[in-house]
Amino acid sequence: MSDQALHGFLVICKPRGWSSHDVVARVRRLLGTRHVGHAGTLDPLAEGVLPLAINRATKLVNHLVEGDKAYFAVLRLGVMTDTLDAEGAVLEQRPLPALDPNTVTQVLAHFLGPQLQAPPAFSAVRVAGRRAYALARRGAAPELPPRPIIIRSLDLCWLAGDLLAIQVQCSKGTYVRALARDIGEALGCGASLARLVRTRVGALRLEDAAGLEELTAAVESGRLLELVIGIDRAFAAWPAVVLSSRAAARLRHGGAWRGPEAPPGTVARAYASDGSFLGLAATAGGGLWGPRLALEAA
Repeated sequence: MSDQALHGFLVICKPRGWSSHDVVARVRRLLGTRHVGHAGTLDPLAEGVLPLAINRATKLVNHLVEGDKAYFAVLRLGVMTDTLDAEGAVLEQRPLPALDPNTVTQVLAHFLGPQLQAPPAFSAVRVAGRRAYALARRGAAPELPPRPIIIRSLDLCWLAGDLLAIQVQCSKGTYVRALARDIGEALGCGASLARLVRTRVGALRLEDAAGLEELTAAVESGRLLELVIGIDRAFAAWPAVVLSSRAAARLRHGGAWRGPEAPPGTVARAYASDGSFLGLAATAGGGLWGPRLALEAA
C-alpha cells in the first residue's frame, strides 16, 4: 500500500519517557512517509493519547487541537519542584494538613469554569521569540502572564497519603502541571505532578489508542488500516452539514454559499451528497457559510 493511499489519524498511547517528537519520528520510519504530525504535545513525563495525522489529515491538526482534552493526574502533595512535576528539582517541602475527601472535593470545585492560569516557567510559551523553558534552564525563568482557560470538570478519584488523583476535562491551553500547583496551594501544602495520562483529545479517546509495539506488529502484518481512524471521525463531536454539488464546488474554490442557519462561529464537518468528506466549513450567521479548510480529492 502506497503511503499516499493512507489518510487519517493514528491514536498512539505515548509511553512515559518519550517525547512527542520521538513518537512522530518512529511512526515516520514505520510508515515510510514524512507526512506525519502530532496534535497536541505531551511532555516526556506524560502518557496517553497522542493523535498522529497521516498525509492529508496533517492539514487538520491545528483544528483538532482546538478541542477539549481530558486527563487523569496524580499529584504529590507537599512537594514543589521547579518544573511543577516529578522530573524537576525539589524547591520546597511542606507538611500535609489533615485532609479528607470532602475537603478536597470542596477545594476542587473552586477551580471549575473560566479562569486565568499562569503557565509554568518550563513551558513552550514564547518570550521575546524564545521558548520559556530555554530561559528557565539558563536560570532566567520568566514570569508568564496568565492565560484564559476553562476547566469543564474536575473530580477526585482517590486520596492516599501524600498522593491525590484527579480527573479533569479542560480547554485548549490548560497546563495540568500548573493546575496541580494551584490545587496544592489551595490545599495549603503545595503540590507537583507525579503522573499524567491524557485520556482524550476531542473525540479521540484512550480506548482508540495503540501502543508502539502494537502499531509495529500491525505494519509488519499488513493490518495497519485497522488502526487508522477516518479523518472526519476525529471531529465526530462537531456538527455536520451536507452540501449540494454547487456548494461543494464553492467550498473547494474558497467561495461562500447559503446553508442552514447556525450561530456565528459554528464550525462543521462538510460532506458531499454521496457521503464523502470534503473538509470543514464555518458560518458567520444568517445562513452564510464559507470554507474553513477544504481537502483535495483523494
